[in-house]
Amino acid sequence: MGYDLRVTRAVDWTANRGLEISANEWLEVVSVDPELSLDPAHGPLAVQFGSGRWLDWYEGNIFTTDPDHATVTKLLAIAQRLSAAVQGDDGEFYDSPSDWSRSRGGRRSGTGSS
Repeated sequence: MGYDLRVTRAVDWTANRGLEISANEWLEVVSVDPELSLDPAHGPLAVQFGSGRWLDWYEGNIFTTDPDHATVTKLLAIAQRLSAAVQGDDGEFYDSPSDWSRSRGGRRSGTGSS
């Protein structure tokens, strides 16, 4: 099982009621970003990014599993566009791709920052 990062507007991605990124907002981001393309074979809101990387939308958050440096960079850009943040499975926030790459196994050590 991999480790997910999410673009969310919530302090806790699991409790984003009222702060959801809408599916329409996600589709708008995809429509104006030439690096993203819909991949309906993997779901109605799934997107291909780069070589074999993917992003998806679910319940108001955008997510991916075990991202590489380029994917974290893309997530951060998407978060900025949507007035959101990038958060890991354990609730930690990522402010730069180096936060992800410096951490153990892809995960930031410690409690993270906001």
